[in-house]
Amino acid sequence: MSVLDGMFLGVSLLAVAGGVGTVLSRNVVYAALALLVSLLAIAGIFVLVSSPFLALVQVLIYGGAIIVVVLFALMLTRQANVVENLDNAQKPLAFLVGVGTVAALAVTLARSDWASPPGGTDLAAAAGTQMEDLGRVLFTQWAVPFEVASLLLLVALIGSIIIARQETE
Repeated sequence: MSVLDGMFLGVSLLAVAGGVGTVLSRNVVYAALALLVSLLAIAGIFVLVSSPFLALVQVLIYGGAIIVVVLFALMLTRQANVVENLDNAQKPLAFLVGVGTVAALAVTLARSDWASPPGGTDLAAAAGTQMEDLGRVLFTQWAVPFEVASLLLLVALIGSIIIARQETE
C-alpha cells in the first residue's frame, strides 16, 4: 500500500466515522459537528483525487456556510425543556434501505474499472488550468449574480433572526 492509498483510506474512514456520528448522535449540535467532520473529510478526498475546485467548494459551501446555517437554525429555534420520543416505526425500514444502499455501492465499486485515463493525461495540470479558467469566468462574467446570491442569503438569514426574535418576545 502506498502513502497515497493510506491517506485515502484514513480520510475515507474519517468521513464514514463522521457520517456514523451524525446519524447516531442524540444531541443535534454534536450531530452537526460530526457532519462537519464528514464534509471536511470529503474535501480531503477531493484533494487526494486531484479535484481542487470541488475541495474548495466542499469546504466553503458545505463545511462553512451550510453548517453555520444549521447551527444558527438550531440556536434560533431551540425550545427549552422539550422532551419528545424521536423513535418511530420506520427505523427497521430505514435500516434496510441503508443496508441496501451500502450493498449497491459495494457492488458498483467492485465492478468499476479503476484504470488511468487513456493517453496518460496529467490530471493535476489539467485541473490547475481548469481552476484558472473557472476563476476568470466567475469573477468577470458571473460576478454580479454571485454577489446577488450572497446578498439574498444574507437577507434570508437576517429575516430568520428577526422572525425568531419576534416569536420569543
